[in-house]
Amino acid sequence: MIEAPRSAPTGRPRRSRTNVELYAWLFMRISGIVLVVLVLGHLFIMNILDGGVQRINWAFVAGRWASPFWQVWDLLMLWLAMIHGASGLRTIINDYTRRDGTRLALKGLLYTATTITIALGTLVIFTFDPTVH
Repeated sequence: MIEAPRSAPTGRPRRSRTNVELYAWLFMRISGIVLVVLVLGHLFIMNILDGGVQRINWAFVAGRWASPFWQVWDLLMLWLAMIHGASGLRTIINDYTRRDGTRLALKGLLYTATTITIALGTLVIFTFDPTVH
């Protein structure tokens, strides 16, 4: 018989009730819907429209990121995907790690990796120079 996650008492006192988990739950649902639209739009534009992937090169990306609309589109896709994924992994870490130290280390690693990836992706989108080729 497989024990349910966190079914055994951990000896930790219960914290007071906050709405953090409610907001995280709502964020996951809303960001999931927005991500479906962003990703399907991205896939349609990049893979199907006007000849497909054969036309994607440096000039295509430079032309696309010359428009603030596409910069915001790709930025939203990056931020929502990273935060959505990190929130899901945070839930898994909370459910399946038994020791507080392990949980703290894994969540610290997760938050660090997420922050670095978001920062670097944002930097690339806004500082992309089409003349450096």
